Amino acid sequence: SVIEASDGLGGTVLIRIQNMSCTINLGVRLDLRQIALRCRNTEFNPRRFAAVIMRIREPRATALIFASGKMCVTGTKSTHNAVLASKKFALIIEKVGFNPAQELDFKVQNIVGTADVGFPIRLEGLVYAHSTFASYEPELFPGLIYRLVQPRVVILIFVSGKVVLTGAKTEKDMSDAFTRIYPVLVEFRKQNVTTIPGISSPVLANVAPQASANSAAIAGGSTNESSQREMEEV
Repeated sequence: SVIEASDGLGGTVLIRIQNMSCTINLGVRLDLRQIALRCRNTEFNPRRFAAVIMRIREPRATALIFASGKMCVTGTKSTHNAVLASKKFALIIEKVGFNPAQELDFKVQNIVGTADVGFPIRLEGLVYAHSTFASYEPELFPGLIYRLVQPRVVILIFVSGKVVLTGAKTEKDMSDAFTRIYPVLVEFRKQNVTTIPGISSPVLANVAPQASANSAAIAGGSTNESSQREMEEV
């Protein structure tokens, strides 16, 4: 799923949703062993994890089903698919012999999206100017972590211009967060960036003649020394 977000400067940028996590309360206690024995595409190892892991193909989703009747669904890429997957999991559990509540307590807990602003970013300058909200430790993690207060979204910003947004509970929150952060990224856009190969920069252009001049001076010095030695021998 793709969200078209305003960049705050009159244009739009596409945000691609990569994952959506949601929780559901079925309202009934479950026998996990019965579910694992009677359903396909399930895993259950109570010594390692106290939940049944169930997967479906359409829509592609994974559910963690707990004995309390609560369920966590991940792997979907839109709210529509998340609701559809939750209903399918509830139907499967109903066929095993349990009676889920008619109204599922469905809540989206987290949405993860990615975007590309199309230009490199000066992370050092950004963290210096926005130290209240941003943290950047390149020795530990290559991205800058920017925590927005409103909407409550965490943004990972990389020097290449790639952006990861996480923590949003609605698609509107994700769109609003990108609209607020984009002008900041434009402010700290890198200038005079040289891409390799094929594009020459002023720095490289100045280095080349200087290097040739140095080599010429060295060559001239060596010829002068050799001529002086010939004169002395004569």
